[in-house]
Amino acid sequence: MDAFSYLSVLLSIILGLAVQQVLQGYRALILSRARVRFYWLSILWSVLVLFIVVQHWWASFSLADRPDWSFLDFAVVLIGTGLIYMVAAIILPDVPANEPLDLREHYWREAPAAFGITIAAVSWSIVREWQLDGRLPRPENLAFHLIFIGLSVVGLLVRREWVHKVIALTIFALFATYVFLLFARLDR
Repeated sequence: MDAFSYLSVLLSIILGLAVQQVLQGYRALILSRARVRFYWLSILWSVLVLFIVVQHWWASFSLADRPDWSFLDFAVVLIGTGLIYMVAAIILPDVPANEPLDLREHYWREAPAAFGITIAAVSWSIVREWQLDGRLPRPENLAFHLIFIGLSVVGLLVRREWVHKVIALTIFALFATYVFLLFARLDR
């Protein structure tokens, strides 16, 4: 077994747990739907988190041909993966037994943490590239990173609903564009 195959097992477990968090959240919401006040921003962000997990897993294949791994290299990749998991873990609430649940209330309570962790995860992605390749991401990739960070900073600082709606829709469209332009094919 090559080094990447060995190391990718732990990364895949963490990403699998992130998917499990979101899907289990959907299950709980469906089973408790009579007591849930739905909020489309929460659902949109949860879908976006699933896309982010899949893109991270997809993009990690580019590490398969990396011949040398240090513990620091692996730790940098592992921390970024852990940050993605943390966003997935808080994006949907635990559903309390026999109590009403308001997804809008959950969104506004957790938005600062979610945007803060997102800023950390996207920033860490830049650090990851620097550590693994000794350079910043390619200009188009770096531009997307900086836009995502900027929009997340606005989401962290501004508590206006219309701003959050614009941010969510913009990030969703930009992320789809990002994946289509930069990650449509597996690169080795």
